[in-house]
Amino acid sequence: MLTRVLVLLLILMMSATPAFAGPLIKSWNTSNGAKVMFVEAPSIPMLDVRLVFDAGSARDNGRPGIASLTNSLLSDGAGEWNADQLAERFEDVGASFSTTSLRDMGIISLRTLVDAEVLDSSLETLEKVLSTPSFPEEAIERRKKQVYVALEKQKESPSSTASIAFYQQLYGDHPYAHNSMGDSESIKAITREEITAWYKQHYVGNNAVIAIVGAVDRKQAGEIAERLMTNVAAGEKPQPLAEVKVSGKGVEKRIEFPSSQTHLLFGQPVMARLDEDFYALYVGNHMLGGSGLVSMLGEEVREKRGLAYSVSSHFIPMRGKGPYLFSAQTRNEQSQKTLKVMKQTLRDFIKDGPTQKRLIASIRNITGGFPLRISSNSKIVEYLAMMGFYDYPLDHLNTFVGKITAVTAKQIRDAFSRRVNPDHFVIVQVGGSEQAQDAAAAGK
Repeated sequence: MLTRVLVLLLILMMSATPAFAGPLIKSWNTSNGAKVMFVEAPSIPMLDVRLVFDAGSARDNGRPGIASLTNSLLSDGAGEWNADQLAERFEDVGASFSTTSLRDMGIISLRTLVDAEVLDSSLETLEKVLSTPSFPEEAIERRKKQVYVALEKQKESPSSTASIAFYQQLYGDHPYAHNSMGDSESIKAITREEITAWYKQHYVGNNAVIAIVGAVDRKQAGEIAERLMTNVAAGEKPQPLAEVKVSGKGVEKRIEFPSSQTHLLFGQPVMARLDEDFYALYVGNHMLGGSGLVSMLGEEVREKRGLAYSVSSHFIPMRGKGPYLFSAQTRNEQSQKTLKVMKQTLRDFIKDGPTQKRLIASIRNITGGFPLRISSNSKIVEYLAMMGFYDYPLDHLNTFVGKITAVTAKQIRDAFSRRVNPDHFVIVQVGGSEQAQDAAAAGK
C-alpha cells in the first residue's frame, strides 16, 4: 500500500506544471492620455521603447494605403532634420529606429543605450518624430514609387496574390478587407494635406500605447513617457470598428497563375483578441496545424500522402474577428486532393476532438517553449505593446501557462464545434488553370 502511494505521489510530482513567474508589469497613463506599459530590466544597459497607435490600415477611411504610407514617412524627416540627418542622429548614438504598419496598428520602435548622453539624444530625436514629422513632398513621391513597385511584385507572387484575394473574399466591405498597401489608384490620389491631417488625427495621446522595457526605474520610465508625449496632442480614440460578419455560406475563388504549384488558403473569421475561447482554440490548433511537421495536418498531408511539404493552420486574432487560416502549397494536379484531405482532417478533429496523448503533448510543448518567447527585452516589449493595445490584464504573462495547462479535450471539442464550420469557409486557390485542376481531380 505504501509503495502504491509513493508511486502515485511521484507521478503527480512529474506531471505537475511548475508555477511560471513572468516579468512584473506596471501601467499608468501620461498626462495626455497615452497608456504606458513598463517592465524594469536592469541586467543590460539598454532601453526598448515601442509606441503603438490605433492607426493601422483598418483606419484608412476610404483612402486605401494611407496608414501604411504615413507610417513609412515618419523616418523621412522631422523638425529641422531631413531623412539623412534623422538617420544620422540615431546612428551616431548607436540607436535603432523603425516603423511598421499592420491592419490594427501603426508602430514606432526605438532601441538605445541608457547612457545619459546617448539616451537624451535618442529621446530628443524620437520626440521630434512624434510631434513634428515633416512629410516632405519629395519623400512622399519617392515612397509612392516604392509602393507601386511593391504592388507589382505582389502581382508576380502567387502567395501574395492568394493572401490579398483571401482577405477580400473573407471580409467584403469591412475595413480588414483591402490590401494594407492600398492600390495604385488610391496611392496616387493621396495628398500631403491628407497625410498630415490623418497623422494628426490618429497619432495622438489618447490613441497611443507606450511600452518601455530596460534599465530604468519607474520614475525614469514615467519621465521618458511624458517627454515623448510633451508636444503630442491628446486627441481622441477613433470610433470602434464595425463588427466582422461571418458568412453563412462558403465561397471558392480560383485564380489562374503561371506556376507549377498551387497556393491554397482557406478559413473563416473566428477569433478576436480576449476571446473567451482563446485558450481552447489555441491549444486545439497547436495539435491540428500549428506545430509544424508533427501536427495532424502535417501527418495527414505530408507524411502519409506526400501532397505538400508546407501545410499549416493558425489563428490571427485582431481587434475584430481575425481569420482562422489554413494554408498549403502543392503541385497543381494535387490541389483538389490536398484541399479534400485538409478539410476532412479538420472535420474529424471537430467531431472527435483531440486524444489525451495529443493534448498532453501539445500543452507540454506550448508551456515548455513559452519562457523563450519572453526571454529578451525586445520580445517583452512586443508583448507589452500588444497587451496594452488590446487591453489585456497585467497578469496575462503570469497566468498564460496555467490557463493553457487547464485546457481540456472537452473544451477544445466544444469550442471548435461552435466556432469553426468548414462549410462556411472562404477558399482561395492560386496556381494552374481551373480546367487542369478539375481534370486532375477527376483522374483524367
